[in-house]
Amino acid sequence: MTPLLRVTDVQVSFDIKKDGAWFWQKPASLKAVGGVSFTLNAGETLGVVGESGCGKSTLARVIIGLVAAKSGSILFEGKELIGADKATMRLVRQDIQMIFQDPLASLNPRMTVGEIIAEPLRTHHPKLSNQEIEMRVKEMMVKVGLLANQINRYPHEFSGGQCQRIGIARALILRPKLIICDEPVSALDVSIQAQVINLLKEVQKEMGLALIFIAHDLSVVKHISDRVMVMYLGNAVEIGTDKALYGKPAHPYTRALMSAIPIPDPNLERNKKIELLAGDLPSPINPPSGCVFRTRCPQAQSDCAQTKPTLQGDDTHSVACLHSQV
Repeated sequence: MTPLLRVTDVQVSFDIKKDGAWFWQKPASLKAVGGVSFTLNAGETLGVVGESGCGKSTLARVIIGLVAAKSGSILFEGKELIGADKATMRLVRQDIQMIFQDPLASLNPRMTVGEIIAEPLRTHHPKLSNQEIEMRVKEMMVKVGLLANQINRYPHEFSGGQCQRIGIARALILRPKLIICDEPVSALDVSIQAQVINLLKEVQKEMGLALIFIAHDLSVVKHISDRVMVMYLGNAVEIGTDKALYGKPAHPYTRALMSAIPIPDPNLERNKKIELLAGDLPSPINPPSGCVFRTRCPQAQSDCAQTKPTLQGDDTHSVACLHSQV
């Protein structure tokens, strides 16, 4: 089966001008994404996890075209997105939409809910009549759990969970094939998080959507994902099905993340072993040589400083580590 999305060795870096530097001095290079590769099939959900600063959101913005990649390839339905012209990206954006982290900040406060949800339709389907647009908007509002008679209200009149439903409705109104969810529940209460996750699963099943779900919470990712990719300092260190990765994590960084997941049973939670990581996250401006995780890895050896590991394994489970196997 041909993947809906194929990302191959995508690298992203930003030029950073140091404070007090002279104008002739070269800026430092911040390596945000250091060569990430994965595939995504139609109707599949890929969870992306990792601590802050690991490049999750940057990778999402590269896929949708908000950030330019330095090198690599992104194929969506066989179309190359890196270096694509504006006309091609305009067509592709009908099929790739994004849900952002802060539900209220991502909505224009001067526009009504109806105008916010209808904006993609007016942009990509200008020949639709006002009556047809209003009908589609109301149908989508009901689908995501809002009331159709709220169409003329403004974002500040809604709760955080309702604002995220508005963002979901806006992303769904064009009936895309892929939605990138950039930490869509991190700003919400736990009970509201569950409602939004269940809503995403329902519309995914109904519309056959593929999802890239970015989050810090591994328990949330497990609930919604078919496969999970773990990132560290701009690199994918492990990727696999939810059963394979949660059942037998291979990379020491993944094991440390898994050990931090709370267990509902207080006795088990009290007695579980937490794998703490030494040191702090290195600077992406000056990352470690070889394996980027070696400065915090409990099983690092001398060869880890010389060789950068690549993902080894199969489609079910693969890991980027010189001293761990799946």
